[in-house]
Amino acid sequence: MLDEEAARQAAQAHAREQVIFPDDLLPGVNAEPMTLREGLNTGGWFMFIVIALIFALVEVENAAIYVLGPEIQRTFHISEGAIVFIATASEAFFVLGAVPMGWLSDRVKRVPIVGVSSVLFGGFVFMSGLAVNAFMLFWTRFFTGIAKANTIPVRESLIADAYPIGVRARMSAVLWGGNQTLGLLSPVLVASIAEWAGGPEGWRWAWYTLGLPVSIVAVLAFFMKEPIRGQFEKRHVMGEVIQDAKPAPISMEAAFARLKRITTIRTVLIAFCALGFGLFSQGALASLYLDKHLHVKDPFDRGLLLSLRGVAAVPILPFVGKFFDKTYRKDPARALALVGILIIPSAMFTPLQYSIHSQLWFVVFGIPQAVLTACAFAMVGPVLNAVVPYRLRGMGTSLSTMYIFFIGGFLGGLIAGFMTNIVGTQATVIGIGIPSSVIGGLLLMNGARFIRNDLSLNVSELLEEQDEHRKRTELGEAVPVLQVVNIDFSYGPVQVLFDVNFQIARGETVALLGTNGAGKSTILRVISGLGVPERGVVRLNGQNITYVTPESRARMGIVQLPGGKGVFPSLTVAQNLGVSARLNSESGSQVAARLDHVYELFPELAERRKQIASSLSGGQQQMLALGRVLLHDPEILLIDELSLGLAPVVVQRMLEVVDALKARGQTMLIVEQSLNVALSVADRAIFLEKGEVRFEGPARELMERGDLARAVFFGTEGG
Repeated sequence: MLDEEAARQAAQAHAREQVIFPDDLLPGVNAEPMTLREGLNTGGWFMFIVIALIFALVEVENAAIYVLGPEIQRTFHISEGAIVFIATASEAFFVLGAVPMGWLSDRVKRVPIVGVSSVLFGGFVFMSGLAVNAFMLFWTRFFTGIAKANTIPVRESLIADAYPIGVRARMSAVLWGGNQTLGLLSPVLVASIAEWAGGPEGWRWAWYTLGLPVSIVAVLAFFMKEPIRGQFEKRHVMGEVIQDAKPAPISMEAAFARLKRITTIRTVLIAFCALGFGLFSQGALASLYLDKHLHVKDPFDRGLLLSLRGVAAVPILPFVGKFFDKTYRKDPARALALVGILIIPSAMFTPLQYSIHSQLWFVVFGIPQAVLTACAFAMVGPVLNAVVPYRLRGMGTSLSTMYIFFIGGFLGGLIAGFMTNIVGTQATVIGIGIPSSVIGGLLLMNGARFIRNDLSLNVSELLEEQDEHRKRTELGEAVPVLQVVNIDFSYGPVQVLFDVNFQIARGETVALLGTNGAGKSTILRVISGLGVPERGVVRLNGQNITYVTPESRARMGIVQLPGGKGVFPSLTVAQNLGVSARLNSESGSQVAARLDHVYELFPELAERRKQIASSLSGGQQQMLALGRVLLHDPEILLIDELSLGLAPVVVQRMLEVVDALKARGQTMLIVEQSLNVALSVADRAIFLEKGEVRFEGPARELMERGDLARAVFFGTEGG
């Protein structure tokens, strides 16, 4: 047992070795340098300008709640903790919109998403000014956050697909620089509007005024051009751009499961969750500190001081972006480590800024902190877009947004609001800000060592896509019904499948054999969509279905007969079949025709239509389970342990049914412990051992391999 476990761990370590491909194949690495102007000309200036304007208007809108927090507090007679919570939480509310926005952006065209959500954003911004109490303000901020959610997942997805890899960091730096510039002016602008409106509720006019420019930009967004997904990665790796004729719909849960298996993404998410605890409450806390401790009562003066903190980041950001692009071309790991290196020093300025009771020094010590943080955040987007598979860019950004803003921002806001009421603003900033910056920076630096491996996994998928396209177009090969390519799968830290590859042609019956714990049932789970691989591709009739939900796969034709119990025991035979027959929402006559066909195939069931399924014999229940899956006329039928627990006479009856299905051309993959049963119906056999394919070929040849045949008969190892 110790030898077997050592062998499994060795195989797992080998499968996870770093750097699968040389640097020249990694997208963007060792590429030819490109100027920012060349990059913008390639993707188009119009999209960049519109996206920049939307990003900038969001920044102005964000400033309103921070700068005018004390005035809102006095209007609604709420505590400091309450206004800190509303202000901080409003930044995190758009997480609730970011997830569906990201999901949509990976399934449909992204340009209409930007336009529609921007229109809604403008409307809810205006409604924030109409709030009559703190409760209403909370909900207007809630819907504003959801509506502006396109600014992160959809924007990042569009930029990554529209503009070359070699300029993405500089583009992000320009966007953040413009955002920072407007950020310098936003507090002043917002405070000026409130000052111009006058009165204790002049703050409302800041939101009234923002509604118009947001609406204008929203209309312009509809005229952007939709880019080809993953075109620059494909061009770098493949030398050509291949488009899916009809991409399969992406499942949210499958996408999240796959993304969380990417080590670089996991590290970045945890790091920015830590950073979010300190960073997202900084704006509201700084405004309160100026108001209560430095006695800056005028909103205009307070806005001006908050603006001055980030003034130095504007000229520095373009140089950081250029250096990041250059570094990434030479060493992507060093580029990610650079983000962590920028963040850690910012922590040392926090206690200085909030310990000296001087407006001048508050601004001076806030400048380096703002510069380092802005530069770090500007580089995160290019890193995530590099390691996320191009099909999942929207969901990848949504996942990062959810972790960073919901866990870091929302929970950080709760903690900051609670601590502010107990220990005050100064202690809250120092107690949360310093640990979060140090921990986040160290995690990013540590995660840099995984980026080459994660980039290589993307290269593997792109090369597989190109090979598949070449087989169909150049070589004219027939499209298999099912393809399993380069599949790795783990249950937690334990890897059970290692680079599994096979395909099944139309009308073919294949036996999947192996010892106990070899991974046979796990393969069926991956094919059915019940398990998401950490690496590899599943195709149905040539279409990539790796991220498709189990229910959608069933409608597409992948149907599985589970081993053991496959019926609803409390329902009758007729009810079991009737429930299953309605999967595809067919007409009553079509359902009746399918039911009649099953009853013809299994006369035993026709005689027991009103009998409760739990009262049937084991063989009759297995017939009912098989009848349920055959109702769907599957493209491929997956059978897990057909003979499990059945008497020999019942097994013979089931084999007769399988023979009949085989005669009519049904494609089948059969997992079976009994070698004799499997080989009596199979055209071809695949033998798994310790999660790896050890044999694939005609079934009769397996019998000639005595070592493998004995393993099936006598193998007992678990795993």
